[in-house]
Amino acid sequence: MSGSELKSEIWVKALLRTAQAHGAAGHVVRRGHGEAGAVLVKVARLDGTARLLVPARDGAGTRLFLDLTGKTAGPDEMSIDAYLAKRASQDDDIWIIEIEDKDGRSFISERVD
Repeated sequence: MSGSELKSEIWVKALLRTAQAHGAAGHVVRRGHGEAGAVLVKVARLDGTARLLVPARDGAGTRLFLDLTGKTAGPDEMSIDAYLAKRASQDDDIWIIEIEDKDGRSFISERVD
């Protein structure tokens, strides 16, 4: 994490406030390391489908999120939940956030690829 990036806990709080301000619900499914834990985001569409967004870096080192929906897991919620449970069992530091929005909005301000 570079000095200009927010701590994970602060970033998560801001994401949840933004979702709430736009009429969506969001909650912490799993709390990770407060300063530098990776934040994985599940966006549930409330119809049994979801998106899976995971952090990454581009060639210049800029943080972005990769949409792994249909690649690693999903678009069904059950396969995304299974993927997230596996990741959580392998990494004590990760955060898992769930946003519930029927339109599938993530409210992530970083680039999503």
